[in-house]
Amino acid sequence: MNHPAPPPALPVTFRPTRTRIVLLTVGAAMSAVIIAVTLLLDRLSAAERTSFVFVALLFFGVLALLSRPKVVADETGVTVVNLTRTRRLAWAEILRVNLRPGDPWVFLDLSDGTSLPALGIQPGIAKAQAIADARALRALAESRGTGAEQGG
Repeated sequence: MNHPAPPPALPVTFRPTRTRIVLLTVGAAMSAVIIAVTLLLDRLSAAERTSFVFVALLFFGVLALLSRPKVVADETGVTVVNLTRTRRLAWAEILRVNLRPGDPWVFLDLSDGTSLPALGIQPGIAKAQAIADARALRALAESRGTGAEQGG
């Protein structure tokens, strides 16, 4: 009775939106507070002020980097953007989309025998959304990947 939902229209971007909002908001707020306090303290030298501002910007940069992951699916394949790397995959390269209980994010089983983590779909603070996104990506991979080409 439970029929799989049809794949979403392409192009589609999957990203942990709530996590991204929290990371960027906390990063901006904390950086602003550190910089404001640094500018208000009269006893700091120019070098100390510079180092505090640098640390605040570094802190924001790390949180911005953590908010970067996404998975973009289009007609020709999938682009997986993780923390520091981006990888483009053709649909035929994706054999399976996995999000098992306890997994921190989706894993893509690839035709070369490897598995690629896709941090853009993670069940952190939005588990239901991550499950729906994983199912949508799985439906896309099944309809466009090697199974579709083999007639199955």
